[in-house]
Amino acid sequence: MEMVPSEENQLVPKEIENASEEPRVLCIVQDTTNAKTVNERLTLNLPASTTLSKLFEDVAHKASYVNGTFDLAWGKTGDMGSLDPSSEMSLTESGFEPGKRNFLQLTDKDGEQPQIASDESGTAGSSGLDDSSQERFIGPLPRDGTVGCSSDYSSPSYSYSSILNKSDTGYVGLVNQAMTCYLNSLLQTLFMTPEFRNALYNWEFEESEEDPVTSIPYQLQRLFLLLQTSKKRAIETTDVTRSFGWDSSEAWQQHDVQELCRVMFDALEQKWKQTEQQQFSPLTADLINQLYQGKLKDYVRCLECGYESWRIDTYLDIPLVIRPFAASQAYGSVEEALQAFVQPETLDGANQYFCERCKKKCDARKGLRFLHFPYLLTLQLKRFDFDYTTMHRIKLNDRMSFPEELDMGPFIDVEDEKSPQTESCTDSGAENEGSCHSDQMSNDFSADDGVDEGICLDSASSTERVLKPKSSLTFELFSVMVHSGSAAGGHYYACIKSFSDGQWYSFNDQHVSKITQEDIRKTYGGSSGSRGYYSSAFASSTNAYMLIYRLKDPSRNAKYLDCDDFPEHIKHLVQREKESEEQEKRQREIERNTCKIKLFCMHPVKMMAMMENKLEVHKDKTLREATEMAYKLMELDGVVPLDCCRLVKYDEFHEYLERSYEGEDDTPMGLLLGGVKSSYMFDLLLETRRAEQVFQPYKPGEVMVKVHVVDLKTDTIAPPVSIRAYLNQSITEFKQLIAQATELSAETMRVVLERCYNDLRLLYVPNKTLKAEGFFRSNKVFVESSESPDHQVTFTDSLLWKLLDRHGNTIRLFVSLPVQSPGTNRTICQKVGGDTEECSEGSKDNRNSVEAILEESTEKLKNLSLQQQQGSSTSDSQKSSDTSDFEHIESPSPSQEPDSSSVSAVVAVDNRELENRIRAASGGAYSDPETQFPGEERSDSEVNNDRSTSSVDSDILSSSHSSDTLCNADSGPIQLANGLDSHSITSSRRSKANEGKKETWDTAEEDSGTDSEYDENGKSKAESYYLYFRAEPYAQEDGSGEGGQKCVLVHVDKRITLSAFKQNLEPFVGVTSTQFKVFRVYANNQEFESVRLNETLSSFSDDNKITIRLGRALKKGEYRVKVYQLLVNDTEPCKFLVDTVFAKGMTVKQSKEELMPQLKDQCKLDLNIDKFRLRKKTWKNPGTVFLDYHVYEEDINISSNWEVFLEVLDGPEKMKSMSQLAVLTRRWTPAQMKLEPFQEVVLESSSVEELKEKLSEISGIPLENLEFAKGRGTFPCDISVLEIHQDLDWNPKVSTLNVWPLYICDDGAVVFYRDSTEEPMEQSEDERNELMKKESSRLLKTGHRVSYSPRKEKALKIYLDGGPVKDPGQD
Repeated sequence: MEMVPSEENQLVPKEIENASEEPRVLCIVQDTTNAKTVNERLTLNLPASTTLSKLFEDVAHKASYVNGTFDLAWGKTGDMGSLDPSSEMSLTESGFEPGKRNFLQLTDKDGEQPQIASDESGTAGSSGLDDSSQERFIGPLPRDGTVGCSSDYSSPSYSYSSILNKSDTGYVGLVNQAMTCYLNSLLQTLFMTPEFRNALYNWEFEESEEDPVTSIPYQLQRLFLLLQTSKKRAIETTDVTRSFGWDSSEAWQQHDVQELCRVMFDALEQKWKQTEQQQFSPLTADLINQLYQGKLKDYVRCLECGYESWRIDTYLDIPLVIRPFAASQAYGSVEEALQAFVQPETLDGANQYFCERCKKKCDARKGLRFLHFPYLLTLQLKRFDFDYTTMHRIKLNDRMSFPEELDMGPFIDVEDEKSPQTESCTDSGAENEGSCHSDQMSNDFSADDGVDEGICLDSASSTERVLKPKSSLTFELFSVMVHSGSAAGGHYYACIKSFSDGQWYSFNDQHVSKITQEDIRKTYGGSSGSRGYYSSAFASSTNAYMLIYRLKDPSRNAKYLDCDDFPEHIKHLVQREKESEEQEKRQREIERNTCKIKLFCMHPVKMMAMMENKLEVHKDKTLREATEMAYKLMELDGVVPLDCCRLVKYDEFHEYLERSYEGEDDTPMGLLLGGVKSSYMFDLLLETRRAEQVFQPYKPGEVMVKVHVVDLKTDTIAPPVSIRAYLNQSITEFKQLIAQATELSAETMRVVLERCYNDLRLLYVPNKTLKAEGFFRSNKVFVESSESPDHQVTFTDSLLWKLLDRHGNTIRLFVSLPVQSPGTNRTICQKVGGDTEECSEGSKDNRNSVEAILEESTEKLKNLSLQQQQGSSTSDSQKSSDTSDFEHIESPSPSQEPDSSSVSAVVAVDNRELENRIRAASGGAYSDPETQFPGEERSDSEVNNDRSTSSVDSDILSSSHSSDTLCNADSGPIQLANGLDSHSITSSRRSKANEGKKETWDTAEEDSGTDSEYDENGKSKAESYYLYFRAEPYAQEDGSGEGGQKCVLVHVDKRITLSAFKQNLEPFVGVTSTQFKVFRVYANNQEFESVRLNETLSSFSDDNKITIRLGRALKKGEYRVKVYQLLVNDTEPCKFLVDTVFAKGMTVKQSKEELMPQLKDQCKLDLNIDKFRLRKKTWKNPGTVFLDYHVYEEDINISSNWEVFLEVLDGPEKMKSMSQLAVLTRRWTPAQMKLEPFQEVVLESSSVEELKEKLSEISGIPLENLEFAKGRGTFPCDISVLEIHQDLDWNPKVSTLNVWPLYICDDGAVVFYRDSTEEPMEQSEDERNELMKKESSRLLKTGHRVSYSPRKEKALKIYLDGGPVKDPGQD
């Protein structure tokens, strides 16, 4: 038996002699073309060598379909492409797996149902369902892949009716775009209305006058034609909705079908009025009115004299109440609801009517009378109501029956013809203005309505019209639009009777099925029990919502137009649609046979970047043709010759070249890729080579290795060289392979495998295999081969390890420098030297600044004198000279020339200057101001003691407060990037530098949100050990640097601390590290300050952006604070003022002194120090009042990003001690339905009696009548004036404020109070509703929760000009 290698490099049999030994493929096929079979499975167990064409034959035989009229697609792998029915590939070659279940789906072909085979003997057996045994149901059907309608519409007493093929029903469904079921129901109803459909066909579209895309009648015409002539099961409605001016978002909006009906009719009427055609007269532009419009009289009749005032109204539908207001029982039938609709009400008592004839208020009767019924009568059952108890919309599911034939004779008005009294016509329409006599009114109607909808068809006398035969008012039901769901959302579908054969059908989106009268009766709603008040809650949620009747009049009842009777312009349109459908069919056929796969290419010119695209190639195209297509797609023409390119199989995730295709240039792509699929488990790479190179063959089973050559002499790591190896190769064989590719000596070669990030393994066991060492598909190794003594050193102590360790931890950062950065070090010296003297002078005059207080309160900082800094710098400089050669490579000394390949000349100069500055500190005194480098290292407290450069100087405040909002975003203990587990042989350089010393975090520094840049000995922490830092100027390609802003590209070891990083940046910024701040730039250019100086850059990654801003950085014991103004009686009680800095040991009064100049300069607030206070801010709530003598960190806990309230006082501060309690009180006056402004009450104790006495004192309410309650929620504890009187817990039975239910233990609590003898103001219903609206508006503006907030629904609109116009003021 011949064996061939598979793609997994395993040997598989090519041909099996004994058929019984051949593996079998289990195929499970789901027939999705028919609801009767959608839950059934066809099972086929076929030999693995079976071809795809034979599979189709077997499925067709078992499913009793004609082969070629259906498609097979993968069923468990997403949206896979269809299988090729003509392919001779075996099942295994096509992706089927022997011994496993292979799921397939049998689908429609080109949207058409499969044809049933002529021999139907096996149909019943295959379906497993008998149509007659199914209980029919017209309810909503589950729609695969359709989102937007609820899934809880079905009732246990219902069952789904069978879905018939289009060949059985003859009708086409409509695809639900998302939530457009309401639109589909109405469109199907209009389509099944012969008069509307025929009139639409008679209208001819003039393309020269209007754009067909925005023409609503034209798109409806096309849709109706497709519904009548298409062979598809369902068609799309996107062209119709596009003509409405809707975008895709409208498909996700639920709307009411009755609302849509009115809006669509209005849009059609407007469109038809704009055209000059009169070709479908008499149903011209007035088609909607001719078919759907009726007339009724709204009258008021005096019961004393019989005088009647009336007006004539038109209607398109009749809204029928399901359950009367405040009634416990619903109407049982449509006839009962119609009778209630015309039932007059008596106006008496306070509602008496002023009679024009009697000249006084009299009892009267008010009501409605039908004058004319339309040809198509629309009844809306008002199932949606509002529950005033719960303040929510509800749906009434009560039972309401409706007849198949409705006699409207009893509801027509006959009193008008018999009444001898004259009538007053008020507010009448244009057609009945003038005469107020009933006979004249009738004559007017006869003139205007001679062609009315079968009701008034002649101009005979009014008596003859009233006495028309009763049969002329008999209407037959032909459409029931059903809603299933609740008031919050649901699903619509339509039950429609065909006038061709009298058969009822259910049009449920794309599904059309036959139904019976019993199914119609199931839409009455309710339950079989009594019609009690709660019956609706337990009834079915599926019930009729709109009913459409047609007048039974043989002379007017139309029939549907046959295709042969179409007007000529419709026949041309049918032909165009057929051609378009054929074109779509051909395009789908091409798509079905097109392989779509990701294509990658390492472009040889465009920065050697990996480019990505999608290759779409027909399955019959050869590999040579596909390579040419990929060549053009990647724009390699003129860059690389075509014969220097080839396609190979590629794994993007592992960056692995799986195999090449030697000798298969003429093989079809469908065969190479394993068939047409919508997604593949692999990709393709367009590989290029130079003219003198030869492509290396890639075989399945090989692993790819990227080899980086390391040169210890030049301290460089070369770009990778790719080689391929086998997992069973030994390390010795692997070294020989690398030696051939790199021309290095295998004897002295050291190979290091990077298994994962920062995990380096030296491969030193000669006979160990690559698999045992942890090699996988794609690998990365570093090799070094030299006679260096570094070979003799332990790997973790070797220069090779150090270089690789640095390489693995080095990141690239883009640093934007401030525009005002000095250009040279000389400028820096002048700047710092010039400021030093001034700052020293300022320190003598002002001892109350932040820095002076910090010196007094912090002993460590107080002892940090300039001489200590100089001494420590000297010792550190000497220590740095003893560092390893590796460190000297990174930071050349002044005596060394910098390596031009690693650092620019400018950077080298800057680095030497920095070292000189550090060493020069040992020189002691200095005289030349221009050489006073140690001045930069002076204590921050001395440098910044002057008020003009204090902690609240303009540099700090110049940055927006939003930048500092989350300055601790990267705070918290971060595990060092090189801290590895015990299983790794690597170790951290930082750990080795601090060996024997346990690294801890300074909790005090963490609490303060900042870290000191100096250790316990005053030595700069950045100088304790050296980590890699290299910088070079960088020009931004996108030109985003504004105002000549300088940028630096920094390569830095991310284990460096922020403190050391800032000190390395000093030569580029031009000021000391204490005089600038580091902001990390996130997405959307959001900036957050990094302040923890002893944390590393571990959280940064390659190409992160950093912005440097001038301004004194925080020192240990300092906190950045946001100050907000508290405005208790404003609609916006919290207003941001400034950012500032408070220090540990500072008193509240001192912080207020620091704040005053800031407030004056930035906020124009000129305050007296005794006329404002600071208080705690917790979210939006004012809290503890800070007294002037309180000390931060001693009396007041303070933290990073702290927030405080500043409150302006009307008079002197009343709070003198911590034992007092400040309460914000507000009076409620029920008689005026009004809340008074806030007033502060200061209590000496937590006594309820004292609170009441204070409230009585300021309000004048007698003590025995005073009641109070604590406010709820966040400040200002807003509450509706309609709720406050009964919703709050008034007058709690407690003696102290600090117990339940009050719990008033801190300043800032809100207390409402009232006079218990004061009654609420009496209001009418209208006044109460108006007040409710005002309160809702007020509370929504303040962010208060409103008890009832209905879901905002987007208004249903149809745009006649092609789409909505965006309001420029709208979000």
